[in-house]
Amino acid sequence: MSIINWQWILIIVSSLVLFLLSPLAKTANQFFKAVNQKKRPSVLVLTGSLIISWIFAKSITNAANLGLSFGIVGGIAYAGYYLSFAVAGVLIYKLRVNGGYYSIHHFLTSKFGTGAMALFSVLIAIRLFNEVWSNTMVIGSYFGEQGSTDYFGAIILFTLLTLAYAIKGGLSSSIFTDSIQMVLFSILLVVILWSLLSVETFSINDVISSGTWSFELGLNLFFAAIIQSFSYPFHDPVLTDRAFITTPKTTRKSFLWASFLGAFSIILFSIIGIYAKKQGFTGQAAVEVGKAFGLVILLIINFIMITSAASTLDSTFSSFSKLLAIDLKVSKNLNFGRISMVIIAVLGTLPILLNADILSATTISGTMVIGLTPIFLFWNIKTHKISFYLSVICGLIFGFILVLDLFPKALILTNGKYADLLWVNVWGILSCIILYLIPSWIKK
Repeated sequence: MSIINWQWILIIVSSLVLFLLSPLAKTANQFFKAVNQKKRPSVLVLTGSLIISWIFAKSITNAANLGLSFGIVGGIAYAGYYLSFAVAGVLIYKLRVNGGYYSIHHFLTSKFGTGAMALFSVLIAIRLFNEVWSNTMVIGSYFGEQGSTDYFGAIILFTLLTLAYAIKGGLSSSIFTDSIQMVLFSILLVVILWSLLSVETFSINDVISSGTWSFELGLNLFFAAIIQSFSYPFHDPVLTDRAFITTPKTTRKSFLWASFLGAFSIILFSIIGIYAKKQGFTGQAAVEVGKAFGLVILLIINFIMITSAASTLDSTFSSFSKLLAIDLKVSKNLNFGRISMVIIAVLGTLPILLNADILSATTISGTMVIGLTPIFLFWNIKTHKISFYLSVICGLIFGFILVLDLFPKALILTNGKYADLLWVNVWGILSCIILYLIPSWIKK
């Protein structure tokens, strides 16, 4: 059989197996909160779920491509986003233990009012919307050229199959399948790295010496990722939903482990791009390396993409459903929860027709929410409700400035790719913090 036929089999069989194994949610707690027989996820289960739900297909693709562009520095730069887990784990622990809050929406409503909660909900809805297309289009790229029949066919089939088992169990299905997907990811990654490092002309030394530690060659993105990590996790309900389903101590421990192991996994996956760089490959690093090694390795890489994209997609569906049903209190009816999954699946697929860039789903949305930084970093400081709006709107403005390329060049103090991203975030986050604190200064 051809490679494409094998890839179709991988998608169909893996999705059907996950559908058959996924638990059927019969109560709201099972569907929206993954509480089964009063048992909550352990540290091991929650850590694995966090890692695999964030090592999505777009992250793997970006890591490999950044390894191709900047060597090991590119992989480490992208891994900087995984500081988000540590930041969220520590701050949400404090919100729960010291503040007594039971959700992000509870915190925002209590401190800043329902209007702030509504605006925040719009931000995370946009985030979930982005997660659908930015992951499914990676899957499509393995089946055909962008815009081809096979490309769109793979995206539609993959989305429908993942939607099927997400509808069956909600967050319970997502957490359960994450464990399976994490084991598969780990095994397949080891196989790929073993194959690469078995090549006589490629070694660990090549990996270590593959990058240059300069702003022009990766550090712009690294520092931008570190800065964004203080706001980025809070607009991602895939991450924050998992921060309230078990005890505070279990949550904090799981998030800290996920920060380290997730970053390490991304750096390891960037080795694929480093190998591609050494071989002089161009294009999508993971695809080109897979083709160079033949059918088996290409299918393994493809299967990693399928499992990682599925883990993020089912989490996205369950988080959107919970956002409407629990956080916004529209309806806790299970049928409503399942219908909302269908809605986000359809809407989230539309941008694929517009040839969107998968890296922009991370970098641009990360800039637009930098206004959340002071809100969570200074969560226990008394301030006026208007502080929320000043900071969030300021972040959105800087996000649009980045998108429209309107940022003054005189304020960009480094050179190279992602220099504008870095300095928009630096000046933007300083502006957000100042605007957030001004009302309390005036009050004093």
